[in-house]
This record gives sequence, C-alpha cells and structure tokens, in this order.
Amino acid sequence: MFINSHLLPFIYILLLVGIILNNDIVSTLGVIMWLYLGLGAAFFLGIYNINKKFAVRENGVAVVVCLTSFFICIMLLPVLALRHSLNLDQFAAFQFTPLTVSDHLLLMIKAAIMALSWLLGYLALKKLPITFVAPIRASGPFFTLIGAILLYQEIPNWLQLIGFLLILFSAIFYAQVGKLEGIDFLRNPYIACIIVATLLGAASGLYDKYIIQFHRLSPLTILFWVNLYITIFTGLVIVVLKKYHKNCILFSWRWSILLVSLFLILADFLYFTALQEPDAMISMLSAIKRSQLFITVFLGGYIFKEKNKRIKALPLIGLLIGIILILQAS
Repeated sequence: MFINSHLLPFIYILLLVGIILNNDIVSTLGVIMWLYLGLGAAFFLGIYNINKKFAVRENGVAVVVCLTSFFICIMLLPVLALRHSLNLDQFAAFQFTPLTVSDHLLLMIKAAIMALSWLLGYLALKKLPITFVAPIRASGPFFTLIGAILLYQEIPNWLQLIGFLLILFSAIFYAQVGKLEGIDFLRNPYIACIIVATLLGAASGLYDKYIIQFHRLSPLTILFWVNLYITIFTGLVIVVLKKYHKNCILFSWRWSILLVSLFLILADFLYFTALQEPDAMISMLSAIKRSQLFITVFLGGYIFKEKNKRIKALPLIGLLIGIILILQAS
C-alpha cells in the first residue's frame, strides 16, 4: 500500500494530458482526479522548493521573486500563442478569455497576497534550514481548513480531522527539532516571517477556490496575469530597496531561477486544474500538497547537508499517516 500510494501520483502525472483533454475520463474519475492532481502538484512543489533554496543563496529575495514571476510569464507566452492552432482553448484548463476590470482587480489581490507571502517565505528560506522551513508550512492546511469551514461550509468527517491534527502536530514537533539547531522559535525573526507567509498562503488557497469556482477564471489566465502583477509589484519593491537598502538587492545569476519558474508553473497548473472540479475541496487539496515535504526534507536535506535529518524524519511519519487518512476518507 505504501509503494502504491507514492506511485499513483506519478502515474497520474504521465496521464495528465489525457485526463485533461478527455472529457469522458474526467467525468469517470470525478473526485479521484482532483485528489491525484493535488499529489502531482505536491511532487513539483518539492523540487521547486529545493531549487528555490539554491536561487536565494546570497541573492536579494525581491530580485529572485521578481525574476521568477517574470520568467513564468515568458514561459507561458508560447502556450498562449499556440493554443488556437493546437485547439487547446477548447478545454477549460487552457482557456484564456478577456477579463473585466473587476476580474483584474481580483487577480491583483491574489498577486498582492502571493507577492508578500513569497517575499517573506523566500527570506525565511534564505536564513533558515530548508528542513525546518518546509515543515512549518505544513501547518498551512490547518488554517485553510478553518477558513474552508467558515467560508465554503466544507465539513470534514472525523477521519479527515484526525489527519489534519496529525499534520499540525507534526509541524509543531518540527519547531522543537529546530531548537537543536540553535533556532529559537519565539525569538528568531525569520520564524515570524515563515509563519506570516504560511498564513498568507492559507488565505491565498481559500481565495483560489473563490476566483476559480465562483468567477470561473481558468488556470492559464490566473497563472499569466497573477505572475505579471507579481512582477510589477516586486519590481516596485526593488526600486524602493535600491534607494534605501542596496544590500537587499544584491544579485548573481543562477540557472536554478529558471527551474523555480518551470516547476512552479507545473505545480500551479495541476493545482488550479484540480480546483476546477466542482467537488474539489480546498481544505483537502491544501493538506495533500503537504506531501511535498517528503521530497523537500529528504532530498533537500541531503543536498544541503543539513543536520538532524533522522530526527526530522520522525514527524514525517505522522505527516504521512495524516495524508493517507485524508486520501482514504475522501
């Protein structure tokens, strides 16, 4: 069962094009599709996090965020140019329709939330071990669950609640592990950064369901416009920092920045496509995306030679059980 639960997401990634383009398959899979699209998004997010750690090393965070969003827009241009000739725009995930002024305002709000979340999250990732930062963000589904209950009446069953609690307690355990590395959870300012980034990420997830399911904005439309606005917003931040804090915008080129953009496109496209399903629950998707930790903690910890990897592996067991419970309960 353990092996199959990890193989299935990759099988779904390989079949992604067929799943999206074949309406019969979509209607047959139903809820199963959005669950495993969420796992596929988590896979790409794990690789994205590792490349992000490389990208921010000795680089200004605002510059990296700005370039990441800018390259996402550039990478999407060929898709936008070829979607008519390839008949992609007949499918909901690839539609790119003209927006009203109110639609643009909605996407600007989304971009502002994401820009601040990324700036704080990237800063924390730059200053803290990746095996410590990533698990703190695992508490995000808990806040998303509260919001989903209040805003969308997504009522989880008792098995799903147990899964959420296991994920939350696993993240708290990681905070205790951080003290072994000289990280004071209450006094370190970068801990505050990652906590605020996590809360903003939860708010962004709730907002995603609103603009996708209630305003019918397509994944391609959201990806392009939100990243364009993030590029503009963070560009303004760079202008201010250049005037008052030049040391904050130091930059040296790394190819990992392009990889950050690429894997973020793949992750977000799968995630937004999953949210297009009428039955998709943002509380469940938020928790399932936390499976990215298995890639981030193990592979990232090995690459960056971080300490206490074995101790950090213990709460991952709780995280794994929590994710399995949510999958089974759904």
